[in-house]
Amino acid sequence: MCVKEQSMVELLAVAGRTNRTKFRDQILRPLLDAGLVEMTLPEKPTSGKQRYRATARGRAWLDERP
Repeated sequence: MCVKEQSMVELLAVAGRTNRTKFRDQILRPLLDAGLVEMTLPEKPTSGKQRYRATARGRAWLDERP
């Protein structure tokens, strides 16, 4: 997961996915909705400079994992 800020392309590579739309709809959107990940530019969700990072809640969830 994105402990440091990462772009969509970087997240796709980490997840081993190639389809941006499916990745966004099946993985990224649920993480955003759950409050585990946040956008660095929430006022510009389609910006090419958009990056994603784990929230405090997301980092706590990661720390609980073995």
